[in-house]
Amino acid sequence: MERMKGETRKTRLTPEGWDGGGSTRREFIGNIRGASAFAIASSATTFGASKAASADVASFADDKGRAQQSFANREKAALDDRLLPIPKQTPNRDEHLYPNFVGNYTKGLPHNPIGEVDTKAYRTLLSAIDAGSFRAFEKVPLGGNVKQGNPLSGLALDLEGVDSHQLAILAAPAVASQVRADEAVELYWMAVLRDVSFADYATNSMAQAAAAELSSLPGFNGPRIGGNVTAQTLFRGFTPDDLLGPYVSQLNMQPFAYGPYSMSGQMSMYVPGIDYMTTPAAWLAVQNGQGPFGNNQVDPQPRFIRNGRDYCMYVHTDPNAGLFISFYNAGIWLFANSAPLNPGNPYRYYQKQFGFGTFGFPFFLGMIGECSRRAFEAAWYQKWFVHRNLRPEEFGGLVHRTITQQASYPLHHDVLNSAAVKETFSRFGSYLLPQAFPEGCPQFPAYPSGHATMAGACATLLKAAFDGSVPFASLTNGKIVMASSDGPLLVPYTGADVGQLTLNGEINKLASNIAIARNMSGIHWRADAVYGMLLGEALALSILSDQSNNYPGENFDGFTIEKFDGAKVSV
Repeated sequence: MERMKGETRKTRLTPEGWDGGGSTRREFIGNIRGASAFAIASSATTFGASKAASADVASFADDKGRAQQSFANREKAALDDRLLPIPKQTPNRDEHLYPNFVGNYTKGLPHNPIGEVDTKAYRTLLSAIDAGSFRAFEKVPLGGNVKQGNPLSGLALDLEGVDSHQLAILAAPAVASQVRADEAVELYWMAVLRDVSFADYATNSMAQAAAAELSSLPGFNGPRIGGNVTAQTLFRGFTPDDLLGPYVSQLNMQPFAYGPYSMSGQMSMYVPGIDYMTTPAAWLAVQNGQGPFGNNQVDPQPRFIRNGRDYCMYVHTDPNAGLFISFYNAGIWLFANSAPLNPGNPYRYYQKQFGFGTFGFPFFLGMIGECSRRAFEAAWYQKWFVHRNLRPEEFGGLVHRTITQQASYPLHHDVLNSAAVKETFSRFGSYLLPQAFPEGCPQFPAYPSGHATMAGACATLLKAAFDGSVPFASLTNGKIVMASSDGPLLVPYTGADVGQLTLNGEINKLASNIAIARNMSGIHWRADAVYGMLLGEALALSILSDQSNNYPGENFDGFTIEKFDGAKVSV
């Protein structure tokens, strides 16, 4: 979706009707709610100022050249964005194929005793989606006391970057497909292996069994080496960089400082061995949204991220699940350690100036927050208004009821015959997908993952900030580290690929870590992670593109960014 620098657009955008209406800019602003407050604030700029300062302000206000330049930049960006077509959105057909809506997200609505949704309630949800108003969503019945998660954010408009409705992702795998079944097998293995250290995957018998079964599944789209899933590819992301070095990105291992606060990189993690929603009664209560659900137990012994459960805790509390602290922290550390700037940053070449409000520390860290918020809007549009894809815990209910012959659903035999599903039953006495959190997933649909979309956008901002081609070890005095198997220590990583780790690669890995940690929690699918990251990347590139003409004095020619697929673009 990114536009290369230098592209021109011919169609004129006007505030009135978008096709050449005749209102003036003043009339347009006058029709905006709150415009009068804006005018009052503007008129107050000289209050209490000296006569000289007042004269300067008046003189500047009389100079219409800058105001016109600012308007022209905004107009051009709006024209460019407007002319991008709104693509056809392509959900899978599960909502039309199954009258009982078993292929779609239904959490929080009323369900019958075996967990099938009240179809009248689901149709009321569809009516609210068609209406797109808060009044309509207030009429959707709940099965308990937990509210649905902010569906209307998917309709929010913005003044920068492409509109969320101008972005599209592929249809999610259908509930009956082999791809969905094989994704589910991976999730069951992730649950089984939550407490196994990433460092032990090569020697742990269950990890070896997981790799063997996933290798045998034609519909499994995770990474492989020589056609096989190995200890080095198990549960990793989709970029080539994800397969290098330790599982956890180096950017999540570094000590740094929040001003006067020292951060060691250690965290208090959840107590191992405690999983949730493994009985039909507990599962059904959560599906109906009948809280409160309790809290995870926290182990007071701090440690570095060493296994799936540790990462589950991280993305459950970051904070309140969904913010961008990994990338913000990484930016703090990279600036503090003088990581080389992106070659497109003009301040890389100046001898007597450094970047700050533009092209510097606050510029990029502020942009991370901005792009994060926009990423959630884009994801929420896809979640609620396009796909409404079911969550893994809902799919686990279909698996349990099918195997126990309470009902019959169109599930591919790969998941019904899975060794991971059988191991789950031997541990818990049910075929439900064990969850890392008492409440399971949040109350909004699965596809794409909000964390993944945020991660894709924020990773793109870090790539705009820094030269990703540098060896990562050059930033750490040659040290590449990983958590010890028990977690309290960092130990050297000595793999043969240690010299291949780059800053860009560890940014990619950080994005994948954050996205896939939600899968490890039992609340997202592999497709949610992959396409969420790609969606966030496209959004961030569009925002950077819209900003590219805003720096007239700094000789800025654009950032060159290597995307997740390895292609390089200039924005």
